[in-house]
Amino acid sequence: MVNAIAESIDTAAIWKILRTVLDPELPHVSVVNLGMVRDVNVDAGGVEVFITPTYSGCPAMATIETDILAALNNAGFEDTKVTTVLSPPWTTDWIDDDGMTKLKQIGIAPPVRGSSKRALFAEMPDIHCPLCGSSNTEQISEFGSTACKALWRCKACAEPFDYFKCL
Repeated sequence: MVNAIAESIDTAAIWKILRTVLDPELPHVSVVNLGMVRDVNVDAGGVEVFITPTYSGCPAMATIETDILAALNNAGFEDTKVTTVLSPPWTTDWIDDDGMTKLKQIGIAPPVRGSSKRALFAEMPDIHCPLCGSSNTEQISEFGSTACKALWRCKACAEPFDYFKCL
């Protein structure tokens, strides 16, 4: 028998709230868009949200947890808990289509879908400039503004841009 409290909580409403929680390092993209929210569990004990960091050492995780709890508390869900899940590890395959579009809109080249994960001797896929669309680009540095991005430059428009690393 399902608890009456759990029955009255609409998990779709919880997911809608979670879609408003933005990544602090990418403030136009939600943690749901990025695939960081793995699951939501509702039971007599309240709401539990399961999240996975994009990197195990991601410095934004404490802020993300606080923001999730605040968003749910502000919506009236007082008995909430956030649990970090490390296995399986996060992958760029979990970024939804809306997240890929939003990354491009803010000037970050999204990870290339369908490309093999970066291996030591693997060829890089064509990275298109998010500003002009050219594939005439080059990597400047393996490290960009955050650990999950690399710094690239477009040879066509000469603008630097971040590329969200494919993991």
